[in-house]
Amino acid sequence: MEPVRIRTFVAWMERRQIGLYVAAIVAGASVGFVAPGSASALELAINPVLGLLLYATFLGIPFASLGRAARDLRFMAAVLVVNFAVVPVVVFGLSRFVAGDEALLVGVLLVLLTPCIDYVIVFTGLAGGASDRLLAAAPVLMLAQMLLLPVYLLIFVGPDLVSAIDPSPFVQALVGLTIIPLALAALTQWWTRSSAPGRGAGRRVMAAMQSLMVPLMMATLAVVVGSQIVAVRQELGSLLAVVPLCAAFLLVMVPLGLLAARSARLDVPATRAVVFSGATRNSLVVLPLALALPEPLALAALVVVTQTLVELVGMVAYVRFLPRLAPADASAR
Repeated sequence: MEPVRIRTFVAWMERRQIGLYVAAIVAGASVGFVAPGSASALELAINPVLGLLLYATFLGIPFASLGRAARDLRFMAAVLVVNFAVVPVVVFGLSRFVAGDEALLVGVLLVLLTPCIDYVIVFTGLAGGASDRLLAAAPVLMLAQMLLLPVYLLIFVGPDLVSAIDPSPFVQALVGLTIIPLALAALTQWWTRSSAPGRGAGRRVMAAMQSLMVPLMMATLAVVVGSQIVAVRQELGSLLAVVPLCAAFLLVMVPLGLLAARSARLDVPATRAVVFSGATRNSLVVLPLALALPEPLALAALVVVTQTLVELVGMVAYVRFLPRLAPADASAR
């Protein structure tokens, strides 16, 4: 395909990405229902596809100017306070409704306590938010949640249940889904800026991975939904208790995010970014952790998938209505 046609096609995908994500979910669910035996293979594909998606995401981080982004202290403070001080209080309250079922409880805590670092950037940009600042904050958010999640679980569910959870998947996710993609992205950017031979190839790699962002997100959603959809249908009765909690979380985080952004005196794009960051959860990254839980907690992985489906509907609503709640002329007023 000619370069001009490729760029045109990539631009078309970016304009239609919400519809394409929905199509990927439908395709994954269809494959899961029609060929339930494919679930194991699709599950094995989750980590490699997700690793590529995060590598492509981290490639968009301007590492050379990361220090300047980190010095945006008001934005960084607002994002961290919302995700690691406000959200845990909200999640603790909501999780009390399923506290009698350990598997549902662990699933709700795993997914709602971890801020998103991938498609939140896409949806923030679609709503006119500061997606570049969220992109720069992504490594901090990922490392912070991996360090703090065990602490929150210890506080919310107690040491007995936490001791039954194998910590190795958390370490593997930290290394495989954060440190390695982040290091490779930084190395790729250095390669393109250096005088080393082949730096043109590095630029082509970056361009190719950026062009593949939408297809990689589609592939991730498809394999996640396809690998779990049959199990979700089988446990639908139990999982229905989680749906209103996930929806309530999306609703509650709008005014709380707006309040935090206003307290930090952020501009409108940054305000929208803070709201999206507080509401969007890291379900795709958390799913491998949930899948590694012991058998009595197996339902937790299905809670994560259920939350993903609810959240994607919520993100479409956010893109449409959040600009009305945080209008572009608000700072002028």
